[in-house]
Amino acid sequence: MAASPDSIPTGTGAPRPGQPSLRDRFNALRNLPPFLRQIWATSPGLTLATLGLRVLRAFLPIATLYVGKLIIDEAVRLVAAGASYESFAAAWHGGQLDHLLWLLVVEFALAIASDLLGRLISYGDALLSELFTNATSVRLMEHAATLDLEDFEDPDRQDKLDRARRQTMGRMNLMSQLFGQVQDMITVVTFAAGLLVYAPWLIVLLAVALVPAFVGEAHFNALGYSLNFAWTPERRQLEYIRQMGASVETAKEVKIFNLNRFFITRFRELSDKFFVANRKLARRRAFWGTLLAALGTLGYYAAYAYIAWRTVKGDFSIGDLTFLAGSFRRLRQLLEGLLVGFSQVAGQALYLDDLFSFFEIKAEIHSPRNPLPVPQPISRGFVFENVGFRYPDAERWALRALDFELRAGEVLALVGENGAGKTTLVKLLARLYDPDEGRILLDGRDLRDYDLDDLRANIGVIFQDFVRYHLTAGENIGVGQIDAMYDRERIREAARRAMADQVIEPLPQGYDQLVGRRFKTGVDLSGGQWQKIAIARAYMRDAQVMILDEPTAALDARSEFEVFQRFKELSNDRTAILISHRFSSVRMADRILVLNEGRLEASGTHPELIAQGGRYAELFELQAAGYR
Repeated sequence: MAASPDSIPTGTGAPRPGQPSLRDRFNALRNLPPFLRQIWATSPGLTLATLGLRVLRAFLPIATLYVGKLIIDEAVRLVAAGASYESFAAAWHGGQLDHLLWLLVVEFALAIASDLLGRLISYGDALLSELFTNATSVRLMEHAATLDLEDFEDPDRQDKLDRARRQTMGRMNLMSQLFGQVQDMITVVTFAAGLLVYAPWLIVLLAVALVPAFVGEAHFNALGYSLNFAWTPERRQLEYIRQMGASVETAKEVKIFNLNRFFITRFRELSDKFFVANRKLARRRAFWGTLLAALGTLGYYAAYAYIAWRTVKGDFSIGDLTFLAGSFRRLRQLLEGLLVGFSQVAGQALYLDDLFSFFEIKAEIHSPRNPLPVPQPISRGFVFENVGFRYPDAERWALRALDFELRAGEVLALVGENGAGKTTLVKLLARLYDPDEGRILLDGRDLRDYDLDDLRANIGVIFQDFVRYHLTAGENIGVGQIDAMYDRERIREAARRAMADQVIEPLPQGYDQLVGRRFKTGVDLSGGQWQKIAIARAYMRDAQVMILDEPTAALDARSEFEVFQRFKELSNDRTAILISHRFSSVRMADRILVLNEGRLEASGTHPELIAQGGRYAELFELQAAGYR
């Protein structure tokens, strides 16, 4: 079987991908158009609003700087005119300060407008980010629902799912960055136009000075992506260990076996390795970033010196000096931000690969083009013809050369030691997997000819590792037939059949009681109580085929006998499969199949198998001896 996702290897052991090439980074930019289309689809109106506000704000810096130049020039003119004022009131009434005051009012209004637009943009981004994250999370869950069980049991696919899940939450800063770059590009054009009027070559100097910083930033962004990608398995292990070391589900064993030191030590080992790798990259980035940024600073001061010299010569006014120096400084900051931002966008586009590549995973198990409906009722039953199955990347066959018939209306029991293939057989019957060899027939037609959703709707399965939903008791049963989730009578009847009504009715709020310890108002249940609710979930489905795959392990012998006795009574005219290690329950079946290492070893009723001797009789005697 596929390796457990909960295993914790002591070493990292994961292959490290190389640094993405320049081509990889540019190719990743192909993810931006679908990303932007998703943002647009989330809310066209909000997207237009945030972009429009940014366009308006893009013109404010140059306007503010130019008004500042006019203020300085006006102040210098007034000083040069030799005007003297006894008081501000006299100057105000004399009208000499009117132009200067109006310029100050305009600059104040521009500052208020810039602040207001900034807050509106942040508000719009926050709303759009929330909507996009929710929409992408829904899409992720919808796509995950279409995938095969194999995709969830494969460790590499689990890593991809984990990265995709993180990207639904972590990529909205990319939206703000992209929209912000549009705003900055407009502002750059306005500043560049002002510089072109005075000294065009300064823009060339600025561009040349900033190229090294851009190259360095692009290089370290790629290294950062490589590090995060390579450490995906370890990050999942860290999250798993963090959960194991501090969760209600594991608290009992952690305390009894004193596992806290083990988990803490393992967490520290992994987290320290990740920290060291991150620290090494951060140091290199800081050193080279400082060195390359210094070149941009050098270019700025060379231009500043030139502007100051032209002012001393009389070519520029003091206001011009302020305007040009401010324009050059802001232009340098903006261009540096754009170049670095482009590098970061390219880096984040690599992360989008993780999200979009997950959406490209296609299920292999699906309905045929013209599917057949499941017979109502099933008349003959299921036939396994030379069925073989091996889990992906596994050397051993889970099932091999399996030939048997499951007749309509028959209660069949599966017996075998752990790893014999019992659960795998059930997974094939429900088409959670398809056979690698042979075929499974339903009323004479290949199982793959039927509509997949219809097939599963006609099969009710409760596995040993059933899910404990932290919902109300009624909802825990209702999920068995989601379109009847709030049908109280049906839920109560399913609970009665599974004897779960004895568990639920004493609860403080009955069927409306939240169960489980995850939430404050929840009431925890024992393992046996959870199992009765899970069995009620199977009865909720009212399917033609009912399968209980060892769901009663936490029940005592008497309770399990009662559950199976009730199950057999209620399985009239239904096809049913029981899997249990307790022979007192198994013997109630019409027929028993004995599996060993994936092969059918024996078949018959309980008396027949006892008479034959063999593995079944041996296991029965071993269990019976424990009760003598």
